[in-house]
Formats: sequence, structure tokens, C-alpha cells
Amino acid sequence: MSSQRILGFGLFLLLAIGCSVEFIPDSDENKEQLVVEGMITDQNRVNRIRLSRSLPIGKPLVRKAVKGAVVTITDEKGIITTLTEFPPGTYSTDSTKFRGRVGGLYALNIKIGNVNYATDFTEMRPVPPINSLYYEKVVISASRDTSALEEGCNIYVDSYDPSGKCLFFRWDYTETWEYRIPYAVTNKVCYITEKSDQILIKNTSIYSQARVSKYPVLFISNKGDRLKEKYSILVNQYSLNESEYNFWERVQNISQKVGNLYDISPMAVPSNIKRCDDPGEKVLGYFSVSAKTSRRIF
Repeated sequence: MSSQRILGFGLFLLLAIGCSVEFIPDSDENKEQLVVEGMITDQNRVNRIRLSRSLPIGKPLVRKAVKGAVVTITDEKGIITTLTEFPPGTYSTDSTKFRGRVGGLYALNIKIGNVNYATDFTEMRPVPPINSLYYEKVVISASRDTSALEEGCNIYVDSYDPSGKCLFFRWDYTETWEYRIPYAVTNKVCYITEKSDQILIKNTSIYSQARVSKYPVLFISNKGDRLKEKYSILVNQYSLNESEYNFWERVQNISQKVGNLYDISPMAVPSNIKRCDDPGEKVLGYFSVSAKTSRRIF
């Protein structure tokens, strides 16, 4: 083969391997669907509803807030609470004037321009206290290779509702730990706080009792810095109705089982928020109505 042919073949391989074109699949989905994130509880605190628009595939993940909406919460007695917008796209209740109550029914209403969105009334179910929050030292297999072992501790939660009114549970948590900077600086001690990004849910309706035993909340590896000095975790427990449990279960299945050929394909999970004059319009997110209890360990 001549040197010119070798050079031409090499250039062809270089172009074939080195050039790539971004592929953005065609989608019939609405490019800017309404996204609703929010929850009201029975705690004496501010409740927030965040409104934004979904982004087209391939665009930077920058939240596009929905500003200037009128957001209200109505209870079964007809009392209407109007939320205040601050910052843009976040609508909040006044903790001195509004507090959810167990047994109450609540509906969310959103008006954006001339378009109205609403939910059905949802009951705030009672939630039992967390019976026990504890940890155990464990050694787990860090991968399919059973020879690669990882040491750390598991955080567990136990709960029980003797009344049987809370059959569906959800948890989230906030971690705080002390970190000491290994350099000669004035302020060597720092405190780091992170919130959970996992979906932690449990259905007890299939059992004879509304009991949760040794539910794994979090595994903390010794490889990180969380357990080197002082560590604390605050776990929040929420009551769910069956509809919201099904919502979180679908989100969990999609987020954790995507990547292999036979895994669940990503899809829009049905919301409890509907457009009043066009119920077929897809809305993303969920308006949660939950009682809450918390427990912390160090």
C-alpha cells in the first residue's frame, strides 16, 4: 500500500473517531410543563410551594421559576389561605396564621394568568412518633466482587402505629458532622450539613400491623469524613395516603431502575394537580399533605 493511501486511511479513521454530533431525540412532550413542588404539615413552620417550568431535553438545568402566580390553600371549612411569593417562584404560608391539622382536608389552587390548576381535597393522616432511631456497625460488599468489602454503619428506624391509621410512611433526613481542617489555620473546625436526596418509603398495608422494623435509612462508609469527629442525623417521618405513596413508588422505580436494557423507561409520573379547563394537560410534581414527626441521634 502506498504512503498516500496509508495517509488517507489514517485521516479517515481520525475523522470517524474524533468527530461526534450531539443527539437530541424528538419528543412530543410539552417543552415547558408546569412543575409543582410543595408540602404542608402539622408543624408550626412555614410551608412552601415552588412553581417552575420543565426544560427541553439537552438544555442546561437552570430552574425557570413561575412568577406572579396566585397560590391558595383551601380547607374543608372553606377557609382560604393565600401564599406570599418570595423569592420569585416560591410561595409561602405565614406560620402565625396557617398550620395544618391532622384530620383536616386541604386542596391547592394555582392561578397563572387566566389558567387555573387545582387538586382534590386530601386528608392529613396522623403519623406515629419514631419509636427508635439507631445504628449498627456493618461490613458490606462494595460491589459485585465480594472480596471488595466496605466498613461503616447503617442507620435504622423503627415505628409503629397501634391505631392502624398510618399505613404508608415516608422519611427524609438531614446530616450534620464536624470536620477538622488538617492545616495550620485559625478556624480549623467546620460543620457540614447535607439533606437527603433518596426516596425512602414503606407500605405496611400488606401486613397485619402498621409496623416498621429496622428500616435502613442510610449507610455511612468509614472511607469518608462523616464519622471521624462528631456526627448527627435528624430523621423526619411523614404520613402518606395511598395515592401519594404510589406517586413516590413510581418515581423511585424510574430513578433507581434506569440504565439497563430491560429497566423501566423514563416517563412522566401522574400528578395530583390538574388544569381545571384541560385535565389532559400534564403537570409534574405533587402537592403533599402530611403529618410529621422527627427524631435525632448523635
